[in-house]
Formats: sequence, C-alpha cells, structure tokens
Amino acid sequence: MNILFIADIFGKPGRNAVLSKLPTLSEELGAGIVIANGENAASGAGITANIAEKLLAGGVDVITTGNHIWRQKDILPFLVRSDRIIRPANYLPSNPGRGWTVAEKQDGGVAVVNLSGNLYIGAPRGAFQVIDGVLAEIPPDIKVILVDMHAEATSEKVALGKYLDGRVTAVVGTHTHVQTADEGILPGGTAYITDAGFTGPHNSVIGVNKEIIIKHFLTQMPVRFEVADDDVRIEGVLIQASSDGKAKSIRRLQITA
Repeated sequence: MNILFIADIFGKPGRNAVLSKLPTLSEELGAGIVIANGENAASGAGITANIAEKLLAGGVDVITTGNHIWRQKDILPFLVRSDRIIRPANYLPSNPGRGWTVAEKQDGGVAVVNLSGNLYIGAPRGAFQVIDGVLAEIPPDIKVILVDMHAEATSEKVALGKYLDGRVTAVVGTHTHVQTADEGILPGGTAYITDAGFTGPHNSVIGVNKEIIIKHFLTQMPVRFEVADDDVRIEGVLIQASSDGKAKSIRRLQITA
C-alpha cells in the first residue's frame, strides 16, 4: 500500500491546492490512502467543519490535527460525529473527538494515530505515556499504522520515532512547517521524518505574509497575521508499506501547485 501524507494545510491557498491537485496526484502516486494534517486549514489557525467536509469529499481519507484544534468552535461537534478527523490522543479523554481511527481501504485497514508534543506546546498528557495504550486498542489484524507527531521539538519527534520503531509503519512529524531531509527507514522497519513540511504559500514566513512577520520582529509590536498567497506548494511524504506493516520506502514530496 502507498500512503500519501499531505503536510500541514495552511489557509485557503493550501486548501485550494489540495482540492485541485489531489485527484490527479493520488492517481499518479498510486496512493491507497490519503492522510492530511488540517491543523492550519482555516486561515492558518484550526479547521472548521465546512473545510473538513470539503477536504474529505475531495479525496482526503483521514484528517489529523494538532495544537490549534480548539481554535474554531464549530469543529467540536464534527469531531464527535466523524471518525475521519482526529485530534491528539494525549489530550484529555473528556475532550471532544478521538485520538486514533481506522480507515478501511481496498488494500486493507490503516490505523491513523494523532499525538501532540509536550515541549513548548504543552499537551495535557505525555505522548510517551499514552501511545502504548493507544496501540493496545488498535485491532490486532490492523498492521499498517501511521502516527502523526505534531510537535515543536526535534528531539521529541526523533525520540518517539526510535521508541516506536518496529511497532508502527510510520512516524511523521508535523507542526514546524519546514520540511526536514532526514527521511528514512529505521532499523525495525518504521518510516520516519522529523517534519513533512507544509502545504500552502511558501513565499512567506511559514505561511504568514512575510512583511507582517518582519514588521513584528523589527518593532516587537503585536500584528494581525494574514495568510500569504504566493509560491503555493504541496509538501508531504509518500510511504510504501508491506502487508505486515513494515515500511519499504519513504519519499519526500514537494509539488508546485
């Protein structure tokens, strides 16, 4: 199975790129499942129910999120009723939504797990303290498992990859919006990358109008963020998984939209 993971979708430019390119891209790459992080899909902060529905109707099978999941209030009931969008599993059990899901595809079931880092973005529970329990809940016949680790600290993501090596198919880092060049297969057969990048306007400061951010750093005064619109790219990774859940390859993607 080929797993297409689309990195953090940022604002309207990122959404439009996915919706316009995904059908052709998915076919070209032979994707058996499409997973996308929708953390910044609504104006760069969170995701709405309407946006989630459009992405799911446009070819995304599962949406993962992160620390901005509560920014758009209308997503809360959607998190409860849909099993195709997940929030970090190490948020509180009382929080709306679920931290993992299983997507049934033609080539078999795929479990998708969402985690949030603790360093700098302060998830309420430790990712390392929660993940073993999550994996124990996944039905044993589901061999292909992808973990989206939405975290700021490189060390936290690298450590999680090594901790889960051989137990999951892939650990894909998100959140920093800067694609790293450390993709590879760990000794136990787990595909890993520290950060898959972001899908949206790259002539920017990680998605935001660059002039606004430069002004902020020059003046140290508050500014109102605006989504940039130039040099839109789709970033992510393509992972080839075997039926036993081991990863065979991982490839970075950078596609001009």
